[in-house]
Amino acid sequence: MRVYVAIVLFLVSASTYASSTCFGSTSAGRLENACRMPSWGANYKSYSSVLWLAGRTYLHCDAQAVVVDAYASLAQNYPSYQFVYGETGNQYGGRFKPHKTHQNGLSVDFMVPVKNSEGESVPLPTHAFNRYGYDIEFTLAGEYKDLELDYEAMAEHLLAIKKAAAARGVGIWRVLFDPKMQSALKQTKAWSQIADLNFSKKRSWVRHDDHYHIDFVLPCKQL
Repeated sequence: MRVYVAIVLFLVSASTYASSTCFGSTSAGRLENACRMPSWGANYKSYSSVLWLAGRTYLHCDAQAVVVDAYASLAQNYPSYQFVYGETGNQYGGRFKPHKTHQNGLSVDFMVPVKNSEGESVPLPTHAFNRYGYDIEFTLAGEYKDLELDYEAMAEHLLAIKKAAAARGVGIWRVLFDPKMQSALKQTKAWSQIADLNFSKKRSWVRHDDHYHIDFVLPCKQL
């Protein structure tokens, strides 16, 4: 039964790469012909199967392809890394509470990759009792209970996204991540290759310590 459910979820999640059209901006927009993120892959999964089914993981198809391509590259080069992605947007874009953005299919939240006490890469625990990961609070040292934020995995993920975006002609506008925690990210092996990304300089209305938010750039029509 569990295998059957997994197959059904995978088939439902598989998107035909349509030609999406975005309108407006990330903070005031909408979307046509969206693609849903797969619910899981070899090295990643959705932050919630329930909210995935509720339709909170749609993207512009070009942005979705970038995210999936990046995970595929990481699965080949760093097969031990495990990732969890968070909220993206509604099927038709528009207001996406409680977020102030995520409205035109170009915004993605990625939950931070973590290691357990044995140093193994494990998925960040996301469930209803921690608001699917969004209520987790990391210390400035990158610690949460018996978990440690894996900055090397995060940097390699950002690099994979950068390369996948460039290959598909998709731009990256910004990366939102707690400015006070970025110093550790700058010590990673991949930092020299991602330092040119537009990282947030000031804290947003939410801290962005349990996840990093990426806004992609694609031509959008006016509302």
